[in-house]
Amino acid sequence: AGWAARLLAKNGLAVTLQNGLDNLPVLVEAVGASHAAVGVTYNAATLLGPGMVRHVVSLPTYLSLAAQPAGAAPTQLEALAGLLNRAGLTAQVSDDVEGRLWGKAVANAAINPLTALWRVTNGKLLARPERRRLLAALACEAAAVAHARGIALPFAEPVAYVESVCEATAANRSSMLQDVERGRPTEIDSISGIIAAEGARLGVATPLTEAVWRLVQAL
Repeated sequence: AGWAARLLAKNGLAVTLQNGLDNLPVLVEAVGASHAAVGVTYNAATLLGPGMVRHVVSLPTYLSLAAQPAGAAPTQLEALAGLLNRAGLTAQVSDDVEGRLWGKAVANAAINPLTALWRVTNGKLLARPERRRLLAALACEAAAVAHARGIALPFAEPVAYVESVCEATAANRSSMLQDVERGRPTEIDSISGIIAAEGARLGVATPLTEAVWRLVQAL
Protein backbone atom coordinates (compact mmCIF):
# COMPACT_ATOMS: atom_id res chain seq x y z
CA ALA A 1 0.00 0.00 0.00
CA GLY A 2 1.14 3.55 -0.67
CA TRP A 3 0.91 4.61 2.96
CA ALA A 4 3.01 1.63 4.02
CA ALA A 5 5.73 2.50 1.50
CA ARG A 6 5.86 6.09 2.76
CA LEU A 7 6.05 4.88 6.34
CA LEU A 8 8.94 2.55 5.57
CA ALA A 9 10.79 5.21 3.61
CA LYS A 10 10.64 7.64 6.55
CA ASN A 11 11.43 5.08 9.24
CA GLY A 12 7.97 5.64 10.70
CA LEU A 13 6.02 3.62 13.21
CA ALA A 14 2.44 2.38 12.89
CA VAL A 15 0.61 1.71 16.16
CA THR A 16 -2.67 -0.17 16.60
CA LEU A 17 -4.78 0.57 19.67
CA GLN A 18 -7.81 -1.31 18.37
CA ASN A 19 -9.77 -3.89 20.30
CA GLY A 20 -9.12 -7.49 19.28
CA LEU A 21 -6.38 -10.09 19.22
CA ASP A 22 -5.29 -10.20 15.58
CA ASN A 23 -4.49 -6.57 14.73
CA LEU A 24 -0.71 -6.68 15.21
CA PRO A 25 -0.07 -9.56 12.75
CA VAL A 26 -2.05 -7.69 10.08
CA LEU A 27 -0.06 -4.52 10.76
CA VAL A 28 3.26 -6.39 10.68
CA GLU A 29 2.34 -7.91 7.33
CA ALA A 30 1.65 -4.43 5.94
CA VAL A 31 4.65 -2.48 7.27
CA GLY A 32 7.11 -5.02 8.70
CA ALA A 33 7.84 -5.91 12.33
CA SER A 34 10.39 -3.11 12.78
CA HIS A 35 7.75 -0.48 11.93
CA ALA A 36 4.83 -1.90 13.93
CA ALA A 37 3.69 -1.47 17.51
CA VAL A 38 0.66 -2.53 19.49
CA GLY A 39 -1.09 -0.94 22.40
CA VAL A 40 -3.89 -1.53 24.85
CA THR A 41 -5.96 1.47 25.87
CA TYR A 42 -8.58 1.62 28.58
CA ASN A 43 -10.01 4.93 27.42
CA ALA A 44 -13.63 4.96 26.31
CA ALA A 45 -15.51 7.48 24.20
CA THR A 46 -18.81 7.95 22.45
CA LEU A 47 -18.94 9.37 18.93
CA LEU A 48 -21.55 12.13 18.94
CA GLY A 49 -21.11 13.22 15.33
CA PRO A 50 -18.45 14.38 12.86
CA GLY A 51 -15.60 15.87 14.89
CA MET A 52 -17.53 15.46 18.16
CA VAL A 53 -16.55 12.88 20.79
CA ARG A 54 -17.55 12.52 24.44
CA HIS A 55 -14.61 11.15 26.45
CA VAL A 56 -16.37 8.86 28.93
CA VAL A 57 -13.52 7.02 30.68
CA SER A 58 -9.87 8.08 31.10
CA LEU A 59 -7.61 5.17 32.06
CA PRO A 60 -4.03 4.17 31.08
CA THR A 61 -2.68 3.11 27.70
CA TYR A 62 0.17 0.58 27.36
CA LEU A 63 2.39 0.43 24.27
CA SER A 64 4.83 -2.20 23.00
CA LEU A 65 6.96 -2.67 19.88
CA ALA A 66 6.36 -5.71 17.69
CA ALA A 67 10.13 -6.22 17.43
CA GLN A 68 12.93 -4.48 19.27
CA PRO A 69 16.65 -5.07 18.69
CA ALA A 70 18.53 -6.11 21.81
CA GLY A 71 19.64 -3.08 23.79
CA ALA A 72 17.75 -0.61 21.60
CA ALA A 73 15.63 2.07 23.22
CA PRO A 74 12.08 2.36 21.87
CA THR A 75 12.54 6.08 21.20
CA GLN A 76 9.63 6.46 18.79
CA LEU A 77 7.25 4.70 21.13
CA GLU A 78 8.55 6.69 24.10
CA ALA A 79 7.90 9.86 22.09
CA LEU A 80 4.33 8.76 21.42
CA ALA A 81 3.81 7.96 25.11
CA GLY A 82 5.13 11.41 25.94
CA LEU A 83 2.70 13.08 23.54
CA LEU A 84 -0.23 11.16 25.02
CA ASN A 85 0.81 12.05 28.57
CA ARG A 86 1.15 15.73 27.70
CA ALA A 87 -2.36 15.58 26.25
CA GLY A 88 -3.66 14.25 29.56
CA LEU A 89 -3.94 10.64 28.39
CA THR A 90 -1.84 8.49 30.72
CA ALA A 91 0.44 6.19 28.70
CA GLN A 92 3.57 4.10 29.18
CA VAL A 93 5.79 1.74 27.20
CA SER A 94 5.63 -1.89 28.29
CA ASP A 95 7.99 -4.77 27.46
CA ASP A 96 5.09 -7.17 27.04
CA VAL A 97 1.44 -6.27 26.55
CA GLU A 98 0.16 -9.73 25.62
CA GLY A 99 -1.35 -10.30 29.06
CA ARG A 100 -3.06 -6.92 28.88
CA LEU A 101 -4.29 -7.60 25.32
CA TRP A 102 -5.92 -10.81 26.46
CA GLY A 103 -7.13 -9.21 29.68
CA LYS A 104 -8.95 -6.54 27.70
CA ALA A 105 -10.21 -9.18 25.27
CA VAL A 106 -11.82 -11.04 28.19
CA ALA A 107 -13.75 -7.88 29.07
CA ASN A 108 -14.54 -7.11 25.41
CA ALA A 109 -15.75 -10.66 24.74
CA ALA A 110 -18.19 -10.46 27.65
CA ILE A 111 -19.35 -6.84 27.47
CA ASN A 112 -19.33 -5.81 23.81
CA PRO A 113 -21.52 -8.53 22.23
CA LEU A 114 -24.17 -8.28 24.95
CA THR A 115 -24.36 -4.48 24.79
CA ALA A 116 -24.62 -4.71 20.99
CA LEU A 117 -27.33 -7.36 21.08
CA TRP A 118 -29.39 -5.74 23.84
CA ARG A 119 -28.62 -2.11 22.81
CA VAL A 120 -27.71 -1.07 26.36
CA THR A 121 -24.85 0.78 28.07
CA ASN A 122 -22.18 -1.19 29.91
CA GLY A 123 -23.64 -0.55 33.36
CA LYS A 124 -27.01 -2.00 32.42
CA LEU A 125 -25.42 -5.43 31.96
CA LEU A 126 -25.42 -5.62 35.76
CA ALA A 127 -29.06 -4.60 36.14
CA ARG A 128 -30.56 -8.10 36.09
CA PRO A 129 -29.39 -11.50 37.38
CA GLU A 130 -29.96 -13.12 33.97
CA ARG A 131 -27.67 -10.58 32.31
CA ARG A 132 -24.99 -11.00 34.98
CA ARG A 133 -25.01 -14.77 34.52
CA LEU A 134 -24.41 -14.49 30.77
CA LEU A 135 -21.75 -11.82 31.34
CA ALA A 136 -19.97 -14.08 33.83
CA ALA A 137 -20.14 -17.14 31.60
CA LEU A 138 -18.62 -15.28 28.65
CA ALA A 139 -15.84 -13.89 30.85
CA CYS A 140 -15.02 -17.35 32.17
CA GLU A 141 -14.89 -18.89 28.67
CA ALA A 142 -12.49 -16.22 27.41
CA ALA A 143 -10.30 -16.47 30.51
CA ALA A 144 -10.15 -20.27 30.17
CA VAL A 145 -8.83 -19.91 26.61
CA ALA A 146 -6.24 -17.37 27.76
CA HIS A 147 -5.08 -19.71 30.53
CA ALA A 148 -4.86 -22.61 28.08
CA ARG A 149 -2.55 -20.45 25.95
CA GLY A 150 -0.36 -19.82 28.98
CA ILE A 151 -1.31 -16.14 29.17
CA ALA A 152 -0.81 -14.41 32.52
CA LEU A 153 -3.92 -12.27 32.82
CA PRO A 154 -3.65 -9.01 34.81
CA PHE A 155 -6.41 -10.11 37.20
CA ALA A 156 -7.18 -13.20 39.26
CA GLU A 157 -10.97 -13.34 38.98
CA PRO A 158 -12.39 -12.74 35.47
CA VAL A 159 -15.99 -12.29 36.62
CA ALA A 160 -15.10 -9.73 39.29
CA TYR A 161 -12.87 -7.93 36.80
CA VAL A 162 -15.49 -7.73 34.07
CA GLU A 163 -18.14 -6.53 36.51
CA SER A 164 -15.73 -3.86 37.77
CA VAL A 165 -15.21 -2.70 34.17
CA CYS A 166 -19.00 -2.44 33.73
CA GLU A 167 -19.22 -0.35 36.89
CA ALA A 168 -16.29 1.91 35.93
CA THR A 169 -17.69 2.45 32.41
CA ALA A 170 -21.37 2.33 33.32
CA ALA A 171 -22.39 5.22 31.03
CA ASN A 172 -20.31 4.02 28.08
CA ARG A 173 -21.87 2.74 24.87
CA SER A 174 -19.41 0.08 23.74
CA SER A 175 -17.65 0.43 20.40
CA MET A 176 -19.52 -2.63 19.15
CA LEU A 177 -22.87 -1.15 20.11
CA GLN A 178 -21.98 2.09 18.33
CA ASP A 179 -20.94 0.14 15.21
CA VAL A 180 -24.17 -1.87 15.17
CA GLU A 181 -26.27 1.28 15.60
CA ARG A 182 -24.51 2.89 12.63
CA GLY A 183 -24.59 -0.20 10.42
CA ARG A 184 -20.80 -0.52 10.38
CA PRO A 185 -18.72 -3.72 10.50
CA THR A 186 -17.94 -4.72 14.09
CA GLU A 187 -14.88 -6.09 15.86
CA ILE A 188 -16.64 -9.37 16.67
CA ASP A 189 -14.38 -11.56 14.49
CA SER A 190 -11.24 -10.15 16.12
CA ILE A 191 -12.61 -10.68 19.62
CA SER A 192 -15.12 -13.50 20.00
CA GLY A 193 -14.12 -15.14 16.70
CA ILE A 194 -10.46 -15.40 17.71
CA ILE A 195 -11.35 -16.67 21.21
CA ALA A 196 -13.70 -19.32 19.79
CA ALA A 197 -11.09 -20.43 17.24
CA GLU A 198 -8.36 -20.62 19.88
CA GLY A 199 -10.70 -22.53 22.17
CA ALA A 200 -11.35 -25.09 19.43
CA ARG A 201 -7.62 -25.40 18.76
CA LEU A 202 -6.79 -25.88 22.44
CA GLY A 203 -9.76 -28.09 23.35
CA VAL A 204 -11.50 -25.45 25.49
CA ALA A 205 -15.28 -25.31 25.09
CA THR A 206 -16.63 -21.84 24.24
CA PRO A 207 -20.30 -22.41 23.30
CA LEU A 208 -21.61 -19.04 24.51
CA THR A 209 -18.73 -17.14 22.91
CA GLU A 210 -19.45 -18.83 19.60
CA ALA A 211 -23.18 -18.13 19.98
CA VAL A 212 -22.77 -14.38 20.53
CA TRP A 213 -20.16 -14.29 17.75
CA ARG A 214 -22.71 -15.66 15.28
CA LEU A 215 -25.54 -13.51 16.66
CA VAL A 216 -23.57 -10.28 16.22
CA GLN A 217 -22.45 -11.40 12.75
CA ALA A 218 -26.12 -11.87 11.89
CA LEU A 219 -26.80 -8.21 12.72
